[in-house]
Amino acid sequence: MSISTTKKLLGATVAAGMIFALSACGQAPTEKPGGTTSDKPAASDFLPCIVSDMGGFDDKSFNQLSFEGAQKAADELGVKLKDVQSNAETEYGPNITNLVDEGCNAIVAVGFALSAATVEAANANPDIDFILVDDAADNDFDGKKDAENVKPLLYDTAQAAFLAGYLSAGYSKTGKVGTYGGMEFPTVTIFMDGYLQGVNYYNEVKGTDVKVVGWDGKTGSFTGGFEANPDAKQVAVNILNQGVDVILPVGGPIYQSAQQAIKESGKDIALIGADADLFVTDPSTADVVLTSVLKAMDLSTYQALLASGEGEFDATAYIGTLDNEGVGIADLHNFSDKVDSGLQDEVKQLRQDIIDGKVEVTSYLSK
Repeated sequence: MSISTTKKLLGATVAAGMIFALSACGQAPTEKPGGTTSDKPAASDFLPCIVSDMGGFDDKSFNQLSFEGAQKAADELGVKLKDVQSNAETEYGPNITNLVDEGCNAIVAVGFALSAATVEAANANPDIDFILVDDAADNDFDGKKDAENVKPLLYDTAQAAFLAGYLSAGYSKTGKVGTYGGMEFPTVTIFMDGYLQGVNYYNEVKGTDVKVVGWDGKTGSFTGGFEANPDAKQVAVNILNQGVDVILPVGGPIYQSAQQAIKESGKDIALIGADADLFVTDPSTADVVLTSVLKAMDLSTYQALLASGEGEFDATAYIGTLDNEGVGIADLHNFSDKVDSGLQDEVKQLRQDIIDGKVEVTSYLSK
């Protein structure tokens, strides 16, 4: 379905081989002799906690990456991670409250949907470190965080999606590529904006006219949620029926609906993943996933939670970019032989041009 809603101003797998495997986040902690990242002993009484949104920690995407980062930090600190999965929006507040009551020293809240509940809990518990994934914790929209002890983890995925858009335009044989989202939030449309800009830039450079179906920069196609359900599949089918041969679903598990639609179409259509490298997290996509637009939520969550456990928590907002490797696009994997080597070189150079400021990518995080 195609809808246009008022945009809500919410605060917006690992590097491997060639340019397309850029998923590290900022500078990794300096490793000490013996494999630890600090001379300080692990605080055995430190309790790190994490709460998911409705996607759950096995979504092969957004929540899963955050969980893996939190688990890595807990393991390194020598403590046990307490995790709670949310099954409904009404559970966000109670889940966070329960974690506070259980004595959590740091709480990772995964997703913008948990922003209001996180801010409320943070203001009521200033001695607890809160880490909010993919939101600026600015619910009154005044440009400032609503709680001082919340560290927002944000990602300028428009930069990485720009590369994916350019790649898709060069790969497409039909001259049409598509994208759609779960819900029309800035953290979703930032992918779609970057993707559209990348396709438009390809057209500008090559003198072509590759079309983007599903998003025009203002309105587009959304499923109304973040579940892989019949509605998500129908949106994908509607886009595929317009002749696209590359599609980018943005919204966690909704890629599964696109994957099913591709399979049933019987056509040679490539899938672009979002957040995680789908080739790695969901091997069933191996034959259809061209690349994935990555947010290094695992490493940024790991670094923030580790710092909290070591008594070095910094609540300053983190913004992942191509330059600090907080965003990127995944390896081409099974498509490496299907994509012209010249196009691959162009994408590699384009990444550097964006970092150097020679090519501008706009988003709500770059303004």
